[in-house]
Amino acid sequence: MAINWGDLLTLRNFVNLIDICLVWFVIYELMMLLKGTKAVQLFKGVLVIIVIKLISWYVGLQTLSWIMDQVINWGIIAIIIIFQPEIRRGLEHLGRGSVFTYNKTGNQEEKMVEALDQAIQYMSKRRIGALITIQQNTGLEDYIETGISLDADVTGALLINIFIPNTPLHDGAVIIKDNKIAVAAAYLPLSESNLIPKELGTRHRAAVGISEVTDALTIVVSEETGGVTVTKNNELIRDLTQQDYLKLLRNELVPRQEEVKTNPVTRFIEGMIKGGGHKH
Repeated sequence: MAINWGDLLTLRNFVNLIDICLVWFVIYELMMLLKGTKAVQLFKGVLVIIVIKLISWYVGLQTLSWIMDQVINWGIIAIIIIFQPEIRRGLEHLGRGSVFTYNKTGNQEEKMVEALDQAIQYMSKRRIGALITIQQNTGLEDYIETGISLDADVTGALLINIFIPNTPLHDGAVIIKDNKIAVAAAYLPLSESNLIPKELGTRHRAAVGISEVTDALTIVVSEETGGVTVTKNNELIRDLTQQDYLKLLRNELVPRQEEVKTNPVTRFIEGMIKGGGHKH
């Protein structure tokens, strides 16, 4: 049976396709917004309540079903209150116009690595303690909110000035997000792991702690020895040489030339264009 492409390629079907893609995109952005925040646990709790409601309705547990109905009805207001920070960040994200932006080169990342190297070398030689966390895929908003906002370009001079002892910002962590210094003096969770050597201090425990709950990459410069440590995915890599940490940072942060970092909308549009080209 021959397929009548004219019946499929209608305006209505095209609108339905756009509708589905937009819903998918909204869900994806919502997941990315909640990822790495405490709101994830609250969202799981909402799913548990919905599952209990469905089971109680199916089995016929009327009292439990009624209670779940009340929780769901009043929960809409509670969700708006509980998720207020995430809603605000989402609106700010849209307001900045970052939904459709993308970066096809690694120039910014390479400049950031060079700035980090400059700061690390200076602080390591002078045994100035430092704690620098770089956001990857998992959001760090909960920890960014504990710091002092900077929203500044990543430069070696600024990083050095932040961690100079007895200055207002030297305690805590610098958090880098989207190739910008988002905050300084931020608080990171301390790891309780017994595998961390006892001679390592609070900075190293904080670096391991953030690596246990996110995929962030964290750099520590020891105040006692000047040694450079990097943590990621609950792994503690100690006493790195300049060559070692530069190789690690470039592998983790600088996209390869053939990689194109785009958002889902851009990928979808490019896919449609390529798909149309294959028909000829």
